[in-house]
Amino acid sequence: MIVRSLIAAALIGGMAYPAVAQDTAPPPAATAPQEPSQEPSQGPSQGPSKEAAPPRPIRNAPSPRALEFAAYIFSAVNVCGYRLNAPEFEALLAKQNTRPEDVSPRGPFGNRVIGIFTLMSNQMNLNREQACLAVAGEYGPEGNVVKNVLLPPGSGEPIPAPEGKPAQP
Repeated sequence: MIVRSLIAAALIGGMAYPAVAQDTAPPPAATAPQEPSQEPSQGPSQGPSKEAAPPRPIRNAPSPRALEFAAYIFSAVNVCGYRLNAPEFEALLAKQNTRPEDVSPRGPFGNRVIGIFTLMSNQMNLNREQACLAVAGEYGPEGNVVKNVLLPPGSGEPIPAPEGKPAQP
């Protein structure tokens, strides 16, 4: 019994001794701040800049509802041929604390939106007429959720004719 306790004490002591015997690393030498030697007349390419960029604010990911909403609108544009009224769409995204850059296909959450978009587009294509009527009833010119997010196809403003003399035959 005593042998076991001596072996245990030796093992514990052997494990603790190397940690105590090691010297701690000295703290890194503090360098004194140097005065910038650049004159204001010199360009930025003549030396490293001493100013760091301000930290970017931390933002949360868009809510799943915002991602689904964006994919739904993109699907309606794709399947039904509606035109997207960008200011109204951006205003709806802003209400959900989401930026248009976040839900764009090349944005940070674009892969999620593309995945949802694919599923919704395929489902809308199965029953296109009813799906397009439903979307127009929600987000069309007389939508019951929000009006004028989706505009009918071909409802763009006519391109103004160039001012000047018409071409002579």
